[in-house]
Amino acid sequence: MAKGFKYGGYIGQLLRVNLHNKGITKEPLKEDWARDFVGGAGLSARILYEELPPKIDPLGPENKLVMMTGPVNGTMIPAASRSSLCAKSPYTGSFFHSIFGGFLGPELKFAGYDGLIIEGQSNSPAYLWIDDDKVELRDAGHLWGKDPFETQEILRKEIGDEEIHIATIGLAGEEKAPYAMILCDIRAAGRGGIGAVMGSKKLKAIAIRGTGGVTVPNILRLHNTAIRLNELIATTPAVQGLSEYGTPRNVAAMNEAGILPTRNWQTETFEGMKNITAEAMREKVVKGDRACFACSINCTKYSVVPKGPYQSIINGPDYETIYGFGSACAVDNIEVLCKADELCDYYGIDLISTALCIAWAMECYEKGIFTREDTDGIDLKFGNADGMLQMIEKIGKREGLGALLAKGTRAAAQIIGRDTYRFAIQNKGLEFPGHTCRPFPAAAVGYATGPRGGSHHDIRPTAEKTGLVDRKILEGKGALAAEINHWLILTDSMLLCHLAEPIWGPLKISDSVIEALNSVTGWELDYEGARKIAERQRNMIRCFAAREGFTREDDQLPIRFMEEPVPEGPMKGSHIPRETLERLKDDYYAYRGWDLKTGNPTKAKLSELGLDFAAEDIC
Repeated sequence: MAKGFKYGGYIGQLLRVNLHNKGITKEPLKEDWARDFVGGAGLSARILYEELPPKIDPLGPENKLVMMTGPVNGTMIPAASRSSLCAKSPYTGSFFHSIFGGFLGPELKFAGYDGLIIEGQSNSPAYLWIDDDKVELRDAGHLWGKDPFETQEILRKEIGDEEIHIATIGLAGEEKAPYAMILCDIRAAGRGGIGAVMGSKKLKAIAIRGTGGVTVPNILRLHNTAIRLNELIATTPAVQGLSEYGTPRNVAAMNEAGILPTRNWQTETFEGMKNITAEAMREKVVKGDRACFACSINCTKYSVVPKGPYQSIINGPDYETIYGFGSACAVDNIEVLCKADELCDYYGIDLISTALCIAWAMECYEKGIFTREDTDGIDLKFGNADGMLQMIEKIGKREGLGALLAKGTRAAAQIIGRDTYRFAIQNKGLEFPGHTCRPFPAAAVGYATGPRGGSHHDIRPTAEKTGLVDRKILEGKGALAAEINHWLILTDSMLLCHLAEPIWGPLKISDSVIEALNSVTGWELDYEGARKIAERQRNMIRCFAAREGFTREDDQLPIRFMEEPVPEGPMKGSHIPRETLERLKDDYYAYRGWDLKTGNPTKAKLSELGLDFAAEDIC
C-alpha cells in the first residue's frame, strides 16, 4: 500500500492544476471518500458535487475536468485498463463520465496520482506535462489547430520519449463543439462533449510519463485472483469472440435477430449487413490485434485500407462504427466505415453522435425537409457513402449544414422544427448507441433513467436479449435495471472494462467484481457491501442531476421507440408505449426508494447511504 494510505491499490494523492494562475498542487486523497465512492466515475461525482456550484456554464471557467483512475488500474487484474474523464457536460447539462481504455489511466498512477483535477481557464493554449513528481504547464501555441495524431507525434518528439501517453483534443474541441471528444493515445473518451470542456480551458493536451508502481496488501492473493479471472476470460465463449473479432462479433447475429438499428432506427434489419460483418471486416481490412494494459482479451483490431478514396489506418472499426455509419446510414462498405472512423478521430468528434446526426439529416432529406441547397449540393440520401463522408468533414469544420449538425440532434430538431424531433434518436441530448430497447423493457427504463441519456454503459440489454430473463414480462424489470446499473457504475469506478460483461455481470454485481476489488484494496466486502457502494454512487450522480433541475420528466425515450413499432423482422411490432414506460419508471423509482413524483432520491434514502449533505440541496 502507498505510504501512509490505508488501502491497497491507491497512491493516496491527487494532482490539482489551475490553468488560470498556473498553480500546481498535490493533495491527499480522502480515505473515507475512497472507501465510499472507490474511484473513477463514483469518486469524480463526489468531487464535482462538492466543488461545482449548481447551474454553472459547462464551458465557463467554473467547470472542472477530472481524470480519475480506480484502485485496480495498474495491477495485473485483467480488463483493468479503463480510466474516466468527468465534468459537467455541455451536451447533456449534468454530470458526465466518459470512459476510455488503453494505457493512460495506469500511467497516471505510475506517475504517482490517483486522479487529476483541472480547473480554471488558460489565457493561451497550453499543455500539461506530468513526469512523475515533475509537473509543468507548457505553451501549446504551436499545437493549436493541429489534429490529435499530429499533436501526439510532435509532443513525443519534443519531449523525447516515444513511450509517453497523451490525451489531446482536435479542432472540434478547440472550437468547443458540443460533442467534441478527447483522443487518449488511440482510444477515445468520446461521449458527452468532454473534449469541449477541455477546449474551453485552452488545454490542448495532457502528456504523462510514470515510472512508479501500485502496491497491494497481499500480492499472492492478487496473483491468484488474476489467474482465476484470466482463466474465465479464456474459457468464456462470449468474451473469446471479442478476441477474434472485437466488438463487431455479433453484427450478423443481431441482424438475424432483428435488432440491428437501420436507417435512423426506422427499422432494425439491414439488407447490406453481409458486407459489414466482423467476418467481412477481418477478411478485408484487419491486419492485427491490440490489447489495452494488462488485458488478455485483445479486442482492438488494427485495420488498414492501403489505397483508394477510403485510404485509412485505424483502431477498429468497433461495433458502434458499423452501426452508426453502417446500418444507421445504410452504408454497406467496410472501407468507407474505416474512413468515417478515421475522420472522427482526426477532427476529435464523438463517433456515435456524428453518425446519428447524419442519419437524422438523411431522414430529413428523404422526407423533403432538407433540399440539396440545404446540404450544399450533397445528395444526402441513405446509402450515399461519399455524401456521408463529406458531411463528417462539414461537421468537423462546422461548415454549412455541418454547423447545425454539430449541435446534436436535439438542438438541430429544435431549430428546424417540422416534427423532426420525432425522429431525433436521443435522450437528455445524447444520441443512442446501436443497442435497441424496443423489445426489452428493462433496457428501456435503464436508458430512460440513465444519467447520461443514450448510453449503453448505464444499462445493458444482454439479460433480455439472450433470454436470461423473459423480455415479454414487465414485472420486475425496474429492479433488474437498477441491479444492472449497479454492476456498471461499480466497474466504472474501479475501473474495469464492460466488455468482460459475462464475468462482471450481467444481472448484478458478480463475485468476480467483488473478488477483484477486495484482492487489490484489502477490503473484505460481501455482496451487500459492494451493492451499497454502487447504490451510493448512483444516487450521488442522480443528486447532481437533481440539483441541476432534472426530474422524472427528463427520463424519456425517443418518440420513435414509443410510437413506432418495429415494422419488420423477428421483432416486428416491438415498441415501448409511453404508458408502459411510465409504469416501468414507477417500478424503478419505487425499487430505488426515490420519490415517484420527481424521480429523485428521498431524504430517507440519502440518509441511509450517508448522503445527508445532498438531501439539503434537493429534498
